[in-house]
Amino acid sequence: MKNNLPLLILETLKNSSPIIQLVWGLSGVFFIFIVILIIYLKYLRSHLRNNEKIESKYQEEYESRLVNYLYAGNDNESISPKQQIIINELKNHIADPFKRKIIISTLLKLRNEISGEIGESIDKLFIKLGLLHYSLDKLKSKKWEVIAIGIRELSQFKIKAVHKIIMNNINHPKREVRKEMQLYLVHLYAFKGLDFLNILETSLSEWDQIQLLEILQLNSDTQITDIRPWLKSSNDSVVIFALKLAKVYNQFEVKNELIELLNHDSEEVRINTISALKHLNIFEAKTILKNNFNNRTHEEQIVFLKMMENVYENSDKKFLLEHMNHKNLEIKLLVNKILKSIYIEEFELDEPQLKKSLTA
Repeated sequence: MKNNLPLLILETLKNSSPIIQLVWGLSGVFFIFIVILIIYLKYLRSHLRNNEKIESKYQEEYESRLVNYLYAGNDNESISPKQQIIINELKNHIADPFKRKIIISTLLKLRNEISGEIGESIDKLFIKLGLLHYSLDKLKSKKWEVIAIGIRELSQFKIKAVHKIIMNNINHPKREVRKEMQLYLVHLYAFKGLDFLNILETSLSEWDQIQLLEILQLNSDTQITDIRPWLKSSNDSVVIFALKLAKVYNQFEVKNELIELLNHDSEEVRINTISALKHLNIFEAKTILKNNFNNRTHEEQIVFLKMMENVYENSDKKFLLEHMNHKNLEIKLLVNKILKSIYIEEFELDEPQLKKSLTA
């Protein structure tokens, strides 16, 4: 009976409706597919584990050689005989893409852990090993992710001589490539590297601006360049970034340019301008903003009133009373908050005189 079971199943299927036969057929195909997939995943997992072991082995080997190289130098020669032997040995491995990737990652690991003259010697070794050639080749790739990796490598090893080549990617269609190019320039040239803003046509994202500011603040060079051309840029994102620079580096000397930006076509630029004026305590802007308050958007009005919290005067009372019942709740609350502060100060000023009158 058991031996006849497969035949019985086949006979039953033959006599079944086409739909049932189709369902069973598809079930069989899916079952075979799942079995193949499981076998492939097991193979892939085993292959990845083997690669990890091999990579770890090579990494230890290359790290040992590179550390020996760094401490094998002498004061008399730029490259000692022992260092040259290590360079020749590593060059034999660089032709293999897998080994080359491990060597670069090991160099980067050491570069991040070591600074000073030894760190600079790693940058020079990157060139001596011929790795610069491979990074430059990546810039010619049709794949944007390969170009981005190439620029990042050149930035991490502080290769300045190729900045003109990298500048060719200033308006690359992929944001990731543009970001790496911008970080390269600012990382290596600090404020001077911001010259790309003069010809930037694409938008500078908020995240890109944050990263650039972080790099600038980590740099020891505090001599900021003239930001006036960027405040007049036709690229709104460049103007907004320049406004952030004005705040971070207290650029009081661009006061006139900031006041002009209060009439900029972009609402976002105008809001950032008011924020910069507030930070720099440029009081002249208050009168301008009061006079055309009703012509501004609610967002601009809110930022301006937050500015007024720090620079209000008794003479502002009339203006504030006109807007104390504003239809926008946030504006109404801000107006009343400033009014309350003015009245409290007036009361505190008048209180001594009031007590004097009562005791007379």
